[in-house]
Amino acid sequence: MKRTMVFVGLILFSATLFSQGNDDLSPQRKQAIDSLALEKVRDLSKYISIIGNKDTQWSEAQRVIERAIELFMPGSEMGVSSLSKPEVHYYKVREYFDRLMQLNYDRVVIDWYKIQYVSDLERQPDGTYVGVITVFQRFQGYDKEKGLVYEDTTKKDITVYVKRKETQIGGRMIGFWDVLLGDIRVKETSK
Repeated sequence: MKRTMVFVGLILFSATLFSQGNDDLSPQRKQAIDSLALEKVRDLSKYISIIGNKDTQWSEAQRVIERAIELFMPGSEMGVSSLSKPEVHYYKVREYFDRLMQLNYDRVVIDWYKIQYVSDLERQPDGTYVGVITVFQRFQGYDKEKGLVYEDTTKKDITVYVKRKETQIGGRMIGFWDVLLGDIRVKETSK
């Protein structure tokens, strides 16, 4: 319920900013959009932890996967890397989450930290704004008998898209800025 209220509040705040004029991002509008983008990345981090957790029931993981997919632009891909292989593999978002659920560890811990913008939002010819958020992901895979069997840290760049949208609230069309995540590219993987 709290999450829904925050979302409605952000839509109404964005709608107020949207109604103030043209497609340019004022400093206040940009700050609100930046906050929303960072919040969506933090949500994705939580969803990945839940999906990767071996104690999460299958039905709950499927529900969380659906929520996570809603954060992305259609066709987005997520990069997967490993210390044992030099190449990075990219998977469509749903396939990535399905593979995450099936990892061959007894316990998986995935933490994201140092979440920050690395490129400012730039306006594209179609009016969409695009930026990049960088995160560091710590992955740990455990075996019941052996304990920690694999660990790495990966720097990832997340493309962020900001688009104008409209929704109907109380019989009125309200314009707002929506933030969607795009491809997640692996930049480097280390021990």
